Amino acid sequence: MSNPSKSSPSTVMPTLRYRDAPAAIDWLCNVIGFARHVVYEGENGTIGHAELILGSGMIMLGSQKDDEYGKAFTSPADLGGVDTRSAYIVVPDADAVHSRAVAAGAKIIRPLQDTPYDSREFALKDPEGHSWSIGTYDPWQSHQ
Repeated sequence: MSNPSKSSPSTVMPTLRYRDAPAAIDWLCNVIGFARHVVYEGENGTIGHAELILGSGMIMLGSQKDDEYGKAFTSPADLGGVDTRSAYIVVPDADAVHSRAVAAGAKIIRPLQDTPYDSREFALKDPEGHSWSIGTYDPWQSHQ
């Protein structure tokens, strides 16, 4: 298996739906540190499609829709806070992201901690209940 360089674009992109996608984009950028790559607005203040980047990684998101495809998704809030996936976000400074998350009122679901595999990390729920693990562990660099 080849090891992609840091400049390689991500080939796996988590995708999410949000009730209030514009607010989610602002929160993900301001708290976790994503940057807007592209945002396509939909009707009535919705987001048809958005791409947010962090380093060489990307997530895609949009507003919840009541079409055939959209009916296959639900919010963790509709499941009593249960989430069916989590994404790990590699950051250079987990303490800084943790501070922003706490200041933004994020629900911390795993405390900021040092791990046996040389990471500083924590986990949180975003305002709509999606789970995110955030830390300094970079699997592309750690196994070389």
